[in-house]
Amino acid sequence: MENFENGGAFSQQQIIEETSSFFRKVYGWMFLGLIVSGVTAYYISVKPEYYKIILFNKWVFYSLLISHFFLVVSLVGFIEKISAGLAVFLFFLYCFFTGLTFSVIFLVYTVESIEKIFFISALMFGITSIYGYFTKTDLTHFGQVLIMGLIGLVTASLVNFFMRSQKTDYILSWAGVIIFTGLTAYDTQKIRNANIIGNEGTPEDLKESIIGALTLYLDFVNLFLKLLRLFGKKRR
Repeated sequence: MENFENGGAFSQQQIIEETSSFFRKVYGWMFLGLIVSGVTAYYISVKPEYYKIILFNKWVFYSLLISHFFLVVSLVGFIEKISAGLAVFLFFLYCFFTGLTFSVIFLVYTVESIEKIFFISALMFGITSIYGYFTKTDLTHFGQVLIMGLIGLVTASLVNFFMRSQKTDYILSWAGVIIFTGLTAYDTQKIRNANIIGNEGTPEDLKESIIGALTLYLDFVNLFLKLLRLFGKKRR
């Protein structure tokens, strides 16, 4: 299979058209995934009989977190072996579980605040993703630095989970905004460069678009959560 970087026997126009078509699918899946997560989170937040089970039962809550991990591993690690239909199912199942877990934000922050931060996050994400798509600058080295920063962020967040330092949490939230904003540009360019040309409409094309959507979905959700933590207005 020929990819975006070597171009193969494909014309430049075909590469441009198929890449644009591929990204429409990536953003489409991502948008649908966000809808599933958002609707699920809001629905659970207005149903005490449901969110009490999730938030006040440690076994259920941690089972959801573990399920998140295994779903991502299944999608990324076994994407070549599973069917396109299963890839789509696992993606939406992951988004559904994310909605269950994040229903807590509707209990902590006002709806108006969530809507405002979501719009700001979407604007930041859109601008950064567009930059990553069109820039001629190779972001590979920049992305490697960001990934190292992400590892450090996760480690520090786990430590602060036990320390419960508000000052550290504030610093980590700002670091997260910077890291996930940068990763949005890097991941967009990486998806563009890894796009498979000549397989449009095939199961491989569908699975690649799902992986791309999952990657950008994670960037957006984490950016949104960090901004919400910094600027969200809490309920009284």
